[in-house]
Amino acid sequence: MVEKRSELQYNTTIKYISNLRKIINLCLKNGWLIKDPFVGFKMTKKEVIREILYEEELQTLISKDIQNVRIRQVLDIFIFSCFTGLAYIDAKRLKRAYIVIGIGIDGERWVYTYRKKTDTPTRIPLLPIVLDIMEIYKDDPQCKNQDCLLPIPSNAKLNAYLKEVADICGITKHLTFHIARHTFATTVTLNNGVPIESVSKMLGHKSIKITQIYAKILDRKVSEDMGVLRKKLAARDQEQNLRTAQ
Repeated sequence: MVEKRSELQYNTTIKYISNLRKIINLCLKNGWLIKDPFVGFKMTKKEVIREILYEEELQTLISKDIQNVRIRQVLDIFIFSCFTGLAYIDAKRLKRAYIVIGIGIDGERWVYTYRKKTDTPTRIPLLPIVLDIMEIYKDDPQCKNQDCLLPIPSNAKLNAYLKEVADICGITKHLTFHIARHTFATTVTLNNGVPIESVSKMLGHKSIKITQIYAKILDRKVSEDMGVLRKKLAARDQEQNLRTAQ
């Protein structure tokens, strides 16, 4: 029986080809190949539209009163990531020992950890809503037994429960845990004027270019920026008209 394999996405295919090209370059460097088979071949990735939650949707989740304990926990964990930008595995590994007072900086509580994916340091000042969620689970039995900050289930279960959260809250988007990270980069930080350099550092990216891929500027922010420009141009035209009239 022939095993049926799922088709690779375009960008995933390009990633594998790129890895193959690195091997080919090594072979060329060591003289194991005479000719580069990739000559004339260009690799370009398609732009991925990354889903985020807008401010109104985020506020809907925050203000929703859910009595079911399991669903409430999942929602709290998701909101925690929306305001820290932590990926699933990094939030799952969090311990209370990783929460420190930023002595010599601001005296506030920070998360000091490393991104498992890139092994880069991540330093995130904790916002009030994050501290409130931590307070809720400080005596949680699972957190105490496993020495973890939040009672986070498996990634598969978490994303399955997030579908229920979306239905209860009237969110029509396909809610996954990674949307929380995108939401932090855009709606929570960039859209509120946090410089991309700071966002990049909090996300644990090695390059701002990576942050630019993850973080999209909301249409509302573009509209506000163009509104400022529109007023400046109108004021300049008015000044020129006054000078002409004189």
